[in-house]
Amino acid sequence: MKCPGQDSRYWKPGSIFEANCPQCGQEMEFFKDDTTRRCKNCGHRLLNPKMDFGCASYCQYAEQCLGDLPPELIAQKEDLLKDRVAIEMKKYFGKDFRRIGHATKVARYAEQIGKEEKGNLAVILPAAYLHDIGIQEAERKYQSTAARYQEELGPPIARDILNKLGAREELIQEVCDIVGHHHHPRDEETLNFKALFDADLIVNLEDSKGDRPVALNKPEKMEEIIEKSFLTERGRKLAREVLTP
Repeated sequence: MKCPGQDSRYWKPGSIFEANCPQCGQEMEFFKDDTTRRCKNCGHRLLNPKMDFGCASYCQYAEQCLGDLPPELIAQKEDLLKDRVAIEMKKYFGKDFRRIGHATKVARYAEQIGKEEKGNLAVILPAAYLHDIGIQEAERKYQSTAARYQEELGPPIARDILNKLGAREELIQEVCDIVGHHHHPRDEETLNFKALFDADLIVNLEDSKGDRPVALNKPEKMEEIIEKSFLTERGRKLAREVLTP
């Protein structure tokens, strides 16, 4: 069966429309399912300005459905992947709202750090949503939430989720690598790892505030931890905003 969104039998008025070439102003006719058209006057290749990429932005069969995807759509596809990963993370954790809340907060901080540090949010945000995805399996298999068990069991689950969503293999490999050692930085790390690590550390320190020894709640002691433990400048700055008066 042809995708209804691309089947002309389901089209409505406006599915065939005209747009002006941004290079020369020549009027161009577009069909709803055109990804691009080349201007007959100047040769400029124009992305369909009204195309609803919708499912094509995350569907693993988009290329077969729409033909070769233009760079703009590929970028949008990876940008929307993070939202699909967030949904799958919530489905996986089910009613475990504490883990869902933790992952969501880590993703929020990781996005702030990643933007300022100029990391790749297409990697950082899926890694943030999936960094603790192995914790329930660790509890089931080892009766423990220890970091090493999360890191052992998380990557296969993360890979299954990302494969299901049609992510690129290179992206899957990097996200799974981050998930597989997210508590243990190596001597040399990527900006993407550092953004996730710092975000997770902020949330863990924030969540443990009431359980910490009194000495650790002193501003000077927290500043020492921030300087010593965080991997990015933006992470340190955000940690000070969140963790110190």
